[in-house]
Amino acid sequence: MKELINQVAKYDFDLVIIGAGPAGMTAAIYAQRANLKIIIIEKYGVGGKMLKTSEIENYPGYTYILGPELSQKMQEQLENLKVEFVYDEVIAIKDGVNSCSKTIVLASGINYLAKGVIIATGTLERKIGVPGEAEFYGKGVSYCAVCDGALYKNKVITVVGGGYAACEEALYVTRFTNEVNLIHWREGFRADEKIVNKIKNHQHINLLTNFIVSKVLGDIEAKKVVQLEIQNVNTKTTKIINTDALFPYIGSNPVSAFVKDLDICDDNGYIITDDKCQTKIPGIFAAGDVIAKNLRQIATAVNDGAIAAQYIINFIDNLNE
Repeated sequence: MKELINQVAKYDFDLVIIGAGPAGMTAAIYAQRANLKIIIIEKYGVGGKMLKTSEIENYPGYTYILGPELSQKMQEQLENLKVEFVYDEVIAIKDGVNSCSKTIVLASGINYLAKGVIIATGTLERKIGVPGEAEFYGKGVSYCAVCDGALYKNKVITVVGGGYAACEEALYVTRFTNEVNLIHWREGFRADEKIVNKIKNHQHINLLTNFIVSKVLGDIEAKKVVQLEIQNVNTKTTKIINTDALFPYIGSNPVSAFVKDLDICDDNGYIITDDKCQTKIPGIFAAGDVIAKNLRQIATAVNDGAIAAQYIINFIDNLNE
C-alpha cells in the first residue's frame, strides 16, 4: 500500500504549515531540521499576534522584549534555515490523490499536494459589535495599539477589555498620552495581579468598570471618532465620554472557517487535538491558539508547534517506509 502511495502521488511538499505565528514557526524549525520539504503559508504577516503585542515579559530568555522584535528573531532563524514562505490564504483542505495525502487549496487558485498539514492559524480579534464600530474602523477604531497607538499622541485613547492584552495595551499607550480610559464590563480583571495593580495605580489611566461600549460616535465629515456612548451594566444608564481612539481587546475567535466541513472543531470553532496535536483526520495536525485548550500564550504556542512537528515527522516517516 505504501509503495503504491509513493508511486502514484507526486508531492509538492512533505509538510504544509498554515500560519506563521510562534506555533507555525516553531513547527517549521523542527520540520526543516528533520529534512522535510516544507512551506509556510501566511495570510497576514509573519509573527501573528506577536506583531500586535507591545511588551513581552513572560517569555523565557527575555526579561523584556517587544512583540515585533521577538517575531523578527524567529523569522530570521527560519530564513537562516531557508524555510520557504508564501503569502496567501488557505480556503480549504481536501483529500489528495489518495487517503494519505492532502490538497491545500489557496485563494490565489494554487493547490499544493502534501503528505501532512499543520494548522497554526491562531485567532483574530473579536469585534464589540456596536453601531459606529465598523464605520469608523481605521478612523479611530483599531485592534492594534502597537500599530496605531502613536497616531494619537497627546490625545484621548480608550481601551476596552479586562484581560492581559487589554491591561498591557492600556499601559503601552500611556507612552503617547496622559489620558487613557480603560473600560471593562465588571470589577474583576482576568490579568495577573501584578499588571492589574499597575493599571489601578497608574495616574494616567481612568478605570471605567461595570461599563460597556454601546455606540461609537464620530465626525462623519472629518472621518474620525470623537466620543463613545457607554452603558452601566447594573443601572443600564448611559453616558457620553470623549475619545479620539478606541482599541477593543475583548477576546478572539479561532481562524478555522476553512476547515469547518472537516468536523474537527468544537462548538466554538477551536480545533480539537489529542496530546500529539493530531486531529481525528490522519495527516492533519494543529498547534497554537487555534486549538481547544485553556491557556493561550507565546510559550504554549511554541510548545504546541514543537509537539505537532515531532509527531507529524513520525507520521510522514511511516508513510515513506
